[in-house]
Amino acid sequence: MRKIMFTIDWWDPWLIGLIMMHILTTTTTLMTRNNTNFQIFLFLILLSAVYFSESINEYAAMNWRSFSKQQYFDSNGLFISTVFSIPILLNCMILIGAWLYNSTQMMAKLKVAQLKDKLRRERLQQQASEEHLKNQ
Repeated sequence: MRKIMFTIDWWDPWLIGLIMMHILTTTTTLMTRNNTNFQIFLFLILLSAVYFSESINEYAAMNWRSFSKQQYFDSNGLFISTVFSIPILLNCMILIGAWLYNSTQMMAKLKVAQLKDKLRRERLQQQASEEHLKNQ
């Protein structure tokens, strides 16, 4: 694996663009942590990209001369999985982690609100019973 990493021309313009896309995607993922609707949209787009990575790999294998200096796209899809799909899936994991965290925070707030409401109702009931005893 290490040998393969050194044989890749990381200064190939399309690879620089791909790396920049991953940086932009990760930045967008982190910056939109409070916008769930956008994150759902982003999540679906990212998973769609991974879903179509096999087709992208086949197309790139047939047309690599038009955008690359070397043929990286093997029939097993190792290269596209490593440089394309894995970083995207890591962003998807970040999104799922953020959603789980937000869900636990929301459940904690809901439980606090339920306990406060229960305490308020108990106080009102206690006050009503005390007034009832005074009036007797």
